[in-house]
Amino acid sequence: MKNTLTLAVALALVSQVLGQSPGQQAEALYQKGLAAEKAGDPAAARDFYKGALKLDPKNPNATYSLGQLKLNSPALAAKGREAKFGRVVIPVFQLDQATLQEALTGLSVIMEKESKGGETPNFVIEDPKALLATQKISLNLKNMPAKMVLKYLTDQTGAKVRYDEHAVVISPR
Repeated sequence: MKNTLTLAVALALVSQVLGQSPGQQAEALYQKGLAAEKAGDPAAARDFYKGALKLDPKNPNATYSLGQLKLNSPALAAKGREAKFGRVVIPVFQLDQATLQEALTGLSVIMEKESKGGETPNFVIEDPKALLATQKISLNLKNMPAKMVLKYLTDQTGAKVRYDEHAVVISPR
C-alpha cells in the first residue's frame, strides 16, 4: 500500500511539472481515491486521500472521505472481494445431485484454474444444524461469472453468502 502512496506522490509531482496547481493535484488524487473506493480497495483509497491532504491540508472532500473510509472500510473491502468473483468467468459448470460442499469445492478449483491462480477462494460452510448438508444441486451453466454461479448454488440450497476477509462464508438463510 505504501507503493500506492508513493505512486500518488509521483503523479502529483508529474502534474506539478505539467503546470497544475497544488489544489488541482489534490483534486486529481481525491478523484483517484474515489475510483479506488468504487473498486473496493480501501487501502489505495486511503493512500490517495492522504496524498491529496498532503498537497492541500484543508481539502474538505478528502478530509470527509478519509473519515467515512474509516467507518466503512470493512464493508468496502467485502464489496471488493465480492467484485473479484464477478471478474472470473466460468466456462462450464455442471452438477448432477451434488452436495453444496462438492459444488463449492468444484467452483474453487475452476476459479483457480480460470484466474490462473489469481483467485483461490476459501469457502466455509457455517451450518450447525446441518440444514444445507442434505441439499442436492443440479446445474448446467456456461460462460457465467463465478459470482452468479455462487448465487445459483445458494439459491438452490436456501443459503446466503458473506464475503469475509479470509473466506467466503455460506450459511442458511
